[in-house]
Amino acid sequence: MKFFDEARIEVIAGKGGDGAATFRREKYVPRGGPSGGDGGHGGSVLAIADRNINTLIEYRYNRIFRAKPGENGGSRDCYGRGAEDVLLRFPVGTIISDSDTGEQLADLDEDGKQALLAGGGRGGLGNIHFKSSINRAPRQRTLGQEGERRNLHLELKVLADVGLAGLPNAGKSTFIRAVSAARPKVADYPFTTLAPNLGVVRTVEHRSFVIADIPGLIEGAAEGAGLGHQFLRHLQRTHLLLHLVDLAPFDTGTDPVRDAHTLVEELRKYDETLYTKPRWLVLNKLDLIPVEDRTARIQAFLDAFGPVERHFEISAIDGEGCEKLIFTIQDFLDSQNAHPDKDDEVSGYTEESQGPAE
Repeated sequence: MKFFDEARIEVIAGKGGDGAATFRREKYVPRGGPSGGDGGHGGSVLAIADRNINTLIEYRYNRIFRAKPGENGGSRDCYGRGAEDVLLRFPVGTIISDSDTGEQLADLDEDGKQALLAGGGRGGLGNIHFKSSINRAPRQRTLGQEGERRNLHLELKVLADVGLAGLPNAGKSTFIRAVSAARPKVADYPFTTLAPNLGVVRTVEHRSFVIADIPGLIEGAAEGAGLGHQFLRHLQRTHLLLHLVDLAPFDTGTDPVRDAHTLVEELRKYDETLYTKPRWLVLNKLDLIPVEDRTARIQAFLDAFGPVERHFEISAIDGEGCEKLIFTIQDFLDSQNAHPDKDDEVSGYTEESQGPAE
C-alpha cells in the first residue's frame, strides 16, 4: 500500500430539524392546544485515533464527509429524531487543522482519542414552547440551525521514540532490520526507502522502544530536493535522533565529514526544534574497513568533524556494536520517562560541544 501522510478533506455536519407549529383538538382531549414538537439535532462529524490504521490513503480520494440532518418536529408533541454522528478513523499521530484559519483542531496522539470536527445544528423549537396564558394559540416556531462546515488539513506524524537520519546509502534500513523485526527494502543504490518504516526494538522483557526510518536526505532537502524533506515531519515527535554516517563510501570522491555536516545543516534549515533534539552520531559500515585501519579512520573522522557529545561505532550488516547502542538508547529513554521535564543529560552533538563523552 502506498504511504500517504497528508490529505485535505471537507466535513459537513447535519442541519437541525425544524420545529413544528401544529394544534391538537380531538375528542376526549380537552384543551388540546398547540402540539408542535421540536426538531432533532443534526449529526456531528467526529475524529478518533485508531492504532490499526497506518496511512491517510482513505482520505486521499474520499474528500467530502457529510452527516445527516435531524428530523423535523411533528404534531401531537412528537419530537424529531436526532441524526447519528459520523465517526472518522485516523492513524495515531494525525494532526487535524482548519485549512481556512490554520487553527489546530486536534492532535490524535493516543489510541482511542476523539475530537469534534464539525458540530451538528441544534433542532428548532416547536410551538408548544411558546404557549402562555396570554398566547394560547401560538404560531411561532424556530427553524433548525445549520451544521458546521469545515475544510480540513490532515497531517500524519508517526509516533516513534527514536528517529534515523542520514544520507542515502548510510545504512539506515540495514540498521533497523538488524535491531527489530521490520523488513524494509535494502539494496546497493540510493533511495531504496521511499516511505517511513517503523520497527519495535525489544531490549529485555517489558522494555522496548519504537524506531523510525525515513528516506535519506540530500543537500537542499529543506528546500524540497530529494524525498527526505517530505518525511522530516515524522522525526519531530521523537525523543532522540541517530545520525548515521557511512564511514566507508564506495565513491572515493565522497567526503563523509562534509556529508555529515550537510545533514546537520538540513535539519537546522527545516526546523530549529528538530535540530536541537538530542542527536547521537553513529558511524556505520565498519565491516568495510580493515581492522587495523579502523581506529585511525574513526579518529580522523572525529577530528575533522569536530567535537561530539556521543558517538557509536557499528556494523549494521553483521550487528557489531548494535547491542550496546540499543541498550544505551533504552536507558536514555527510561531516564526521559522518569524525568520528562529535566534537561537532557546526554544531549545531541553540536558545534558548541566541548568533547566526546567518556
